[in-house]
Amino acid sequence: MVNAIIVAAGKGVRMGAKLRKQYLNLAGRPILSHTLHRFSVCAAVDQICMVVPQNDFDYCRDQVLMPAGAKKPVQLVAGGYERQQSVFRGLKELGQKEGLVAIHDGVRPLIDPALIEDCIRGAAVSGACIPGIPIADTIKRADRKGHITATVKRNGLWLIQTPQVFEYRIIMEAHKRARRDGYAGTDDASLVERIGYPVNIISGSKTNIKVTNKEDLSMAAALLTSESSFATF
Repeated sequence: MVNAIIVAAGKGVRMGAKLRKQYLNLAGRPILSHTLHRFSVCAAVDQICMVVPQNDFDYCRDQVLMPAGAKKPVQLVAGGYERQQSVFRGLKELGQKEGLVAIHDGVRPLIDPALIEDCIRGAAVSGACIPGIPIADTIKRADRKGHITATVKRNGLWLIQTPQVFEYRIIMEAHKRARRDGYAGTDDASLVERIGYPVNIISGSKTNIKVTNKEDLSMAAALLTSESSFATF
């Protein structure tokens, strides 16, 4: 059994729009609807849990689920104040004891179902698998005044993406221990790393962008128009 948790409970304040960024229009549909559609057509995913603000349930049913044409069970779960809390609520709602969980940012609408499957296959072997892009640019460290303090060696450095896929028992234990210890990680993999479990990384995709600001939204629209298989769903 493979469950997907699509996390979309954020306020999206950096976008500077009145509408939450996960609902902003992308090629005629909300960003989140594109994300949901791609998980829906992924043959390796059995069912989907979408974590959104509780007050948005009706909106999501009408404006996100229906346009996505989801052909798999989709459960709406009320999100928390922070992303980590939202993921934990999704994990609790699943209530599974075994199988895999793919955790994905709702504002990564261009995820390729083939990459989802690659991550699932990786986690089926190792227990934890995430996608990323090796850093090619020069990396500098600077102080608060904007002065360069060091040039960081980029060997072995990756830009991390989602979906991040784990055995349910591993990611649930990682979240429980983080909550117990009051630890906040930057992603789900960091929680798993913290409890000493190895996480494998595979090559992600440069088009699997996270829509954070208006420039990202414009880029997503441009990339979407170049795709023949998903631009017209």
